[in-house]
Amino acid sequence: MSDPQVVWHQHSVTRQQRESLNGHRGCVVWFTGLSGSGKSTVANLVVEKLHAAAVHTYLLDGDNVRHGLNATPKMLAERHEESFATRFGLGFGAEDREENIRRVGAVAQLFCDAGLVTLTAFVSPYRRDRDAVRSMLADGDFVEVFVDTPLEVCEARDPKGLYKQARAGAIKNFTGIDDPYEAPSEAELVLPGGDLPAEELADKVVEYLRGAGKLGK
Repeated sequence: MSDPQVVWHQHSVTRQQRESLNGHRGCVVWFTGLSGSGKSTVANLVVEKLHAAAVHTYLLDGDNVRHGLNATPKMLAERHEESFATRFGLGFGAEDREENIRRVGAVAQLFCDAGLVTLTAFVSPYRRDRDAVRSMLADGDFVEVFVDTPLEVCEARDPKGLYKQARAGAIKNFTGIDDPYEAPSEAELVLPGGDLPAEELADKVVEYLRGAGKLGK
């Protein structure tokens, strides 16, 4: 991108210096999978384990980000004019989901540069959107974790009642029901979300990060 009014400002403290201070590498651990697959649960457990090991982390969760940075038009309309809410709010159509992931990817990139192990938990159903985030980061910084939980298991769990609403037609463009989910073809880690408890899945993530040299000594 080029714009004469937008110029990159080089900071005096480098990423390497921040990582040295933290004692570990920065990276983005991108959890993807169907709603109800266990992404947020596993990501939270990973954060707990890393925090206990003095690793600096932050978790960007899909629902939490929708409460602020990527609020829906309806949510923005509570504080802003309708035109503002319509222009900047994000719904759940294909283009809105693309922008949702682009914004999150940009934030995750900044956190990675700050030397944090940055975890994200988003359905992020479209492969090209996840690949676009990967392309924003340096080689090795993007760790895609596919929580591979079958649709029938996710629908049986239905922790937020969303599948029930989607089946009844109350929610449109719901991933897995009337909108596709494109599974990763080359994820760094695939977790069998329907077969193992969340605690064991979290251990697998920590083990991978340690083996990949992200957690320091």
